[in-house]
Amino acid sequence: MTKNLEQILTVIKENDHFLVTAHANPDGDAVGAMAAMGYILQSLKKNFVLYNESGLPQRLSWLKLPGPIIQELPEQEPKWLIVLDSGDSSRPGEKIKNLITKVRTINIDHHLGNPDFGLINWVEPRSSSVGEMVAQIARKLGVPLRGPLAEAIYLAIASDTGGFSFGNTTPEVLELTAHLIRQGLDFGLVNAQMQKQWTINKIKLQGKVLQGTELHFNDQIGLITITEEMFKQTGSTVEDCEGLVNYVRNIKSVKVAISLREDGAEKIKFSLRSYGKIDVQQMASSLGGGGHKNASGGTLEMSLSQAKEKVLDTVSQYLSKYE
Repeated sequence: MTKNLEQILTVIKENDHFLVTAHANPDGDAVGAMAAMGYILQSLKKNFVLYNESGLPQRLSWLKLPGPIIQELPEQEPKWLIVLDSGDSSRPGEKIKNLITKVRTINIDHHLGNPDFGLINWVEPRSSSVGEMVAQIARKLGVPLRGPLAEAIYLAIASDTGGFSFGNTTPEVLELTAHLIRQGLDFGLVNAQMQKQWTINKIKLQGKVLQGTELHFNDQIGLITITEEMFKQTGSTVEDCEGLVNYVRNIKSVKVAISLREDGAEKIKFSLRSYGKIDVQQMASSLGGGGHKNASGGTLEMSLSQAKEKVLDTVSQYLSKYE
């Protein structure tokens, strides 16, 4: 057990009044880890609040929570702040970034390049997910991994391993999942709840976006763009973009898939995906972003056309090193 994990266990056991948060626009790992941490604190009879700047995504509304995920910080300042699945202090939003400067912060993360922005930092890039890390905390504190807590852990793990298809699917994470099932996790039911969340607007958006797929650099780079106009035409939202870039990654010749999404005037969210040895985290980092070896991203303050040129140039330069 690492020294930092030991410190986190001591803080949780000996303190009270926690605020638990994760990155904005949370994915399954972020929401699952938040819920799991909440259940741990609840079982220990601690006072806690779950907060996320973006709230709970509709596609994850099926998940049982130990308390509501609020979108406004409570008036009473917490004694401890627990930040989950955030590659840097800006990822949970400006309000949390400011709170970190005033409140003792535990930073639990698995992103490469995390700058250790907390008072206590447990950053483990080898972990499949932050949910897997929170499961370790539960076990060390004697909290059984069953019921809604197990569902939250499973959501986190399955989300960040691509349903156990990515290279971060380790023997340890499979053993943990087997333990959850032995403890009563309804594997089939939870998978159905995770998967059956599409809207007709999402399908319409997918059609428009994928029709415009481009191939570059001898067909080794696949690129899609998602414009604000597409959202208006299909009645879709940012949440409906989840997983779109992975379709492009599955093109046989493609080594790096790129998604560029308009998030307002002169603001472009970019996502990079790869398989195997192609490290998109390095590419994203050079563009001011970050993430994981095969899944990274960030934000560029420029027009869509400028972002397209910049990201394609960066990815092409990196890919040329692999040839």
